[in-house]
Amino acid sequence: RPAPPPPPPGAKRKIYLFNHLRFTVLINEDTSKRAGIRVVGFEVEPYSIAHTHVNQIDWDQCVGKPAGLKGQCSLNTCTQAKPVTQNQAPMSIDVNKKGPQEIIWTYDVTFKASPIRWSTRWDTYLHLSDDAEVHWFSILNSFTIVLFLAGIVAMIMVRTLRRDFQRYQEQDILEDGAEETGWKLVHGDVFRPPKMAGWLAVFIGTGVQLAVSTCFLMLFACLGFLSPANRGALMQAMLFIFVFMGIFGGFTSARFFRMFKGNRWRSNALWTAMLFPGISFGIFFVLNMLIWGQKSSGAVPFGTLFALLLMWLGISAPLTLVGAFFGYRKQQIENPTRTNQIPRQVPAQPWFVNYWFNLFVCGLLPFGAVFVEVFYVLSSIWLHQFYYMFGFLFLVLVILWLTCAEITVVMCYFQLCCEDYHWWWRSYVSSGCCSVYLFFYSLYYARTKLQMARGVAVALYVGYMMIVSYSMFLITGSVGFLAAFWFVRKIYGAVKID
Repeated sequence: RPAPPPPPPGAKRKIYLFNHLRFTVLINEDTSKRAGIRVVGFEVEPYSIAHTHVNQIDWDQCVGKPAGLKGQCSLNTCTQAKPVTQNQAPMSIDVNKKGPQEIIWTYDVTFKASPIRWSTRWDTYLHLSDDAEVHWFSILNSFTIVLFLAGIVAMIMVRTLRRDFQRYQEQDILEDGAEETGWKLVHGDVFRPPKMAGWLAVFIGTGVQLAVSTCFLMLFACLGFLSPANRGALMQAMLFIFVFMGIFGGFTSARFFRMFKGNRWRSNALWTAMLFPGISFGIFFVLNMLIWGQKSSGAVPFGTLFALLLMWLGISAPLTLVGAFFGYRKQQIENPTRTNQIPRQVPAQPWFVNYWFNLFVCGLLPFGAVFVEVFYVLSSIWLHQFYYMFGFLFLVLVILWLTCAEITVVMCYFQLCCEDYHWWWRSYVSSGCCSVYLFFYSLYYARTKLQMARGVAVALYVGYMMIVSYSMFLITGSVGFLAAFWFVRKIYGAVKID
């Protein structure tokens, strides 16, 4: 309805109030399946109506009395024979008038047949805003970054490495005693187990478990098994999938733990099963206690918390131990080069392989490729908007993992060329550093888009985003590390080393 014209200068200022709501309930009758009549949607239209009475009596006298065609407390402007229309005079409030003013609130309900089927009733929310072009633009932008990094990786793999292989072969033919240079110089230390190798194996196994769980979750969501009509279905599916994917986490962690010459594989498997769930459950329990202290109905009951503990300790932990048992019994991963007994000294490093510079670059590019989709995901979580464009989300997830893998391979190659063989932890942390950007962006999002007046609301937001950022750190860190591990094994297995 168009807004009333502005009053002329000097006129009395009035406020027009919407005091009538029309509810249109959309119904669909499915005769083929004998499902009866189902409600498939509703529409709400506000009106501003200056109601008038049949007998022009004081409305306060009608409190508790029936209204209708024969009653005194009936309206001329809202009846079954004369419904509300937009041509009626609007309800105005004179702000300059002193004393009480009468406002009558009314509503009417109509039922309307709709061709919308029960299975497609949620499609209406997809057409509320045309965001498909924004999503495609974001994916195109991210794909450009992936192509740029893929070009750099291809140049390293095809041109630079080929030139390195050719130079090393010529040195072997011309002079066996020639001094080695570049990344070949650290062949005796590149596979030396890092400090806290057991913890690295735990982090890798947990990241693989989360990554596999995310893949299955996206697959089920894209196939339509997770509908927004069922609130909490996505979170419940994620919990169940993560619990049963513990076997992959234990298997991967045990494989790397044995390669690092570890002996206590049971302890390693227990840490893999306990680290991420324990930290997440601890944060969630503290936040739930804060909600419980506010006497809110949103607090999770202790019975549900006990069920989560049973799933964790009764299903996830045993499956992780089973995976670790088979992973540790499998043949050890053989590295292409032998490790020297005495570690060599790492020379001074140039600025472009500085540790903090690596973290800045390796975290910025992956996050820059997906931050547009992050905005929509945060809006769906915290602004209660519907989101089930899981096809776009799956593409963005693939782009994120490709970007993490490519940028980690590039920075690992530069690091080895500068004769720095401490690449294990750096490849993991640098790739996972995009989670730091995610956390700070979530704080910026809360500052600009959300209104949180209480400290408990702020604590809930920060706590849940810490869990999300920690999960992203483990996933992207594991993806980047596995890509760097494959790259290092590939290049050192392709050269002749005495």
